[in-house]
Amino acid sequence: MSTSKQLSRRTFLRGLGVSIALPWLEVMGPITSWANAPASGLAQQTVPNRMAFLYVPNGKIMEDWIPQQTGTAYELPEILKPLESVKDKMLVLSGLTADKARHNGDGGGDHARAMSAFLTGAQPRKTDGANIQAGISVDQAAAMRIGNRTRFPSLELGIDPGRRSGNCDSGYSCVYSSSLSWRSATQPLPNETNPKAAFERLFSSLPDAERTERDQQRKSILDFVRQDSKDLIRQVSGNDVRKLDEYFSAIRDIELRIDAAEKHPPVQAPDYVVPEEVPADYQEHLRLTMDLIVLAFQADVTRITTFVLANEGSNKKYPSVNVTDGHHYLSHHGGDEEKIEKIRRIDIYHSEQLAYFLEKLDAISEGDGSLLDHSMILYGSGNADGNRHSHHDLPILLAGGGCGTIQSGRHIRYPKETPLNNLWLSMLNRMDVDLAQLGDSTGSLQGLS
Repeated sequence: MSTSKQLSRRTFLRGLGVSIALPWLEVMGPITSWANAPASGLAQQTVPNRMAFLYVPNGKIMEDWIPQQTGTAYELPEILKPLESVKDKMLVLSGLTADKARHNGDGGGDHARAMSAFLTGAQPRKTDGANIQAGISVDQAAAMRIGNRTRFPSLELGIDPGRRSGNCDSGYSCVYSSSLSWRSATQPLPNETNPKAAFERLFSSLPDAERTERDQQRKSILDFVRQDSKDLIRQVSGNDVRKLDEYFSAIRDIELRIDAAEKHPPVQAPDYVVPEEVPADYQEHLRLTMDLIVLAFQADVTRITTFVLANEGSNKKYPSVNVTDGHHYLSHHGGDEEKIEKIRRIDIYHSEQLAYFLEKLDAISEGDGSLLDHSMILYGSGNADGNRHSHHDLPILLAGGGCGTIQSGRHIRYPKETPLNNLWLSMLNRMDVDLAQLGDSTGSLQGLS
């Protein structure tokens, strides 16, 4: 650990097989958002920008998603009501289209195309074999250029394990319905669905045998860096002591929740085996994963994350909101008001989970703002109306200030058929990644700042 008067932003607490990155502390020197940084003579550190892509399947009830008004005077419709507390820190973006999720001569398979084209803007090849092809996704375009600035170039997380073979949607390989992130046109990245495995990846370098021994002894990862943390606390101010206490408490809370999850029976689902450590409760699984993303961003171990809340075409049930029918089944409601109401409940439930995540980010102070102010959190689906499998006017929400580069608190309506990938180019630009084109983009999306 550094002993200089001003700690480096890259300071780690180290112990046996453990390396914990630190959140921003005052002893590391002042930091400011890019938008507020002096043009010259920069004595301050600029806070990094982060981006996360959260995907939900099967579309939305769009009449209860799209606000009637544009600009800052818009009112949140029913599905977005749970986000009232962070309304001034998000943009609702209407009119964006994922053209490559359409059949374009390939027939059925809208669910497979919806997910695989969402971040790539590329038409997936229709195959149920190994000859898969889509395109590089926006998260990996960023990871390849700035991923070397953090311990992990990117983090791919999910709730449902994916199948790597077989036909899941009208002749499309199952990999398309569960793969949001693509390193190349032929290399989809699997989602880590086990929170414990993700936690170990972020914070531990112990070999499997030693990690198992530590788990059996139920030691906290914090025990291994205890001496280093004591040395650090002697160097920092009262505010930094409080921040460290909150950060360490968050780590310990996640450990305890992972331990508790192991005591529950595993989730039973067809076609795949869920690891024992995965929480049996869907909401706890969601929130535990979201908390891991917050920790990863706070410690700056990665700045790029994807999170699939359920695979595309998911037929998950939502008993917590009194929905015992499958999500995909209900999405083909055919105008049935009872089914529409159940879908609406699922949509609101997902908004509640997003609100939990955004409020968590906004509660963490960092430099001249919050962690949410220094992030871009994209939430949406490659399907709009799940009943008709439409891929235009998608449900897209962008939260966070992008380090002062985004003017939030608005509903922006773009012209019909505006490529969704234009938004990805604009986000890449705010991550210090300058690309002329990504997938079917036609230029950067204007009006965000």
